[in-house]
Amino acid sequence: MPHYTYKNQDITIDILMKIEHVVRILAEKHGKSFDEMLQQFYASKTFAALKKTESCMWAESAEFIADDFEREKNA
Repeated sequence: MPHYTYKNQDITIDILMKIEHVVRILAEKHGKSFDEMLQQFYASKTFAALKKTESCMWAESAEFIADDFEREKNA
């Protein structure tokens, strides 16, 4: 399991919960399974930015992150 920290604080659970929420939003919107959408999200630049804790994307709402993913895919 990955381990995420920000300013010496463990935020792993925050990021994992955010990923779960984002993927559920996207799966529902696109009529796909959670697992299928999770694989697409893992392959995205949005996910790469989310994993970089210094970007602070993890602090954004799940809806914002889902919108960012959509903008990436529609670019």
